[in-house]
Amino acid sequence: MENVAALTRHVRSELAKVLVGQEEIANQLLLVILTGGHAVIEGVPGLAKTMAVKAMARICGLGFQRVQCTADLMPADITGTNVFNLGNSTFDLHRGPVFTDLLLVDEINRTAPRTQAALLEAMEERQVTIDGTRYPLNENFTVLATQNPVEFEGTYPLPEAQLDRFLLKIRITYPNAEDEVEILTRHGAGFDARRLNEVELIPIDAGLLAAARAEIAQITVEPAIYAYIVALTRRTRDWPSVSLGASPRAAVALFLAARAVAAMGDSDTPGRDYLLPDDVKAVALPVLRHRLLLKPEADLEGLTTDQVVQQILSTVEIPK
Repeated sequence: MENVAALTRHVRSELAKVLVGQEEIANQLLLVILTGGHAVIEGVPGLAKTMAVKAMARICGLGFQRVQCTADLMPADITGTNVFNLGNSTFDLHRGPVFTDLLLVDEINRTAPRTQAALLEAMEERQVTIDGTRYPLNENFTVLATQNPVEFEGTYPLPEAQLDRFLLKIRITYPNAEDEVEILTRHGAGFDARRLNEVELIPIDAGLLAAARAEIAQITVEPAIYAYIVALTRRTRDWPSVSLGASPRAAVALFLAARAVAAMGDSDTPGRDYLLPDDVKAVALPVLRHRLLLKPEADLEGLTTDQVVQQILSTVEIPK
């Protein structure tokens, strides 16, 4: 796991230049990049969601585009459209922001379902269809969508079919007091999040991301771990408080995310070339929280999907 370790150290070190605390968020963003998945980032305004994504794109050497979602945003504003060229009487493709490596879809739940659906094909198949012609997207294409969890006026909840295409749902909470003091200290010393381009962020070496992904693909997985992942996802389908459980795609996401966690390790332990049940449990919340639909009575009781996932984890037997 040499390449994964080098990439992880570099990204964590560089991201710490602009992001105070929030180590878990940084790890989950890196996990998404390593697996080639997509993520929803949920948090109230002012928690550095956009800044973290911009910094991650620069550090990983990825192309970056941003879409600010509004109620009048149209699908063509994301995918692009063919425009008639009067000079040669032909149609020229004007590519939309989806033709990039890392696409930040800011406040995704503020745009209409028709526009949200424009991302479905891009996220699942890494291609877009414009006027009947398919255009491939970059192999590094990643969608990082943000949404505000407390403001619902003028929003359109994401349908389950689209939520299922996000590998993770990342939740950002308020920093602790010490981190907030450090944030103010940095601003007092001249740091300005609006001038992020002026911060010297060193990108990773070319080819390091591809090499790290190749290493992760070689991780050893015992059959018992596969059975454990399947048992977790199947248990969600017959859980009393759940009306819609996790799909087979969720089981694949759980496997991919756990494999990346095993390779990355943390600040105290190095990465491994084999998978453990603890790796699966470590990513169960961000992988499953947005894929479960609770029954109305469970919502009325104040039960959350995070609590349900924790309950399920405690009932499924861990393989020895």
